[in-house]
Amino acid sequence: MIEARADARYRIGEVAEQAGVSTRTLRYYEELGLVSPAGHSPGGARRYSDDDLARVLRIRELQQLVGFNLDEIKTIVAAERRLEEIRTEFRADRSPERKRQMIAEAREINDRLRAEMREKQSRLETFLADLDARARLIRRRAKELDAAEHA
Repeated sequence: MIEARADARYRIGEVAEQAGVSTRTLRYYEELGLVSPAGHSPGGARRYSDDDLARVLRIRELQQLVGFNLDEIKTIVAAERRLEEIRTEFRADRSPERKRQMIAEAREINDRLRAEMREKQSRLETFLADLDARARLIRRRAKELDAAEHA
């Protein structure tokens, strides 16, 4: 059995409450590979670290603020994990050639995320433009109706 790391102090219910989700949702996030507990208690209960909690809060932010679905979030979380790995390796004493490779990989990951965000933004702008057009139509119909009643 894997024991919890020293920083894995939160129980699943505590993380769920702080993130505003159910414990079932956390288990589902774990099934999808979005988050994994830092360890388990001797009795097998999940234990989460501050980093795990931050990751769950990030997932919720991406869902609520940006409107990403879980598949999109999985891609973002994987990219963010890889970027963190690159940062850690970059800070280690590496050759200039390896650092150039890491920079190239980080740039490619960042460019891909930016493109996905631009696509999402474009779809949102299109949706907003449709709503604006609908609002103009509704206002025009209301004016026409008012004019017809007063004629």
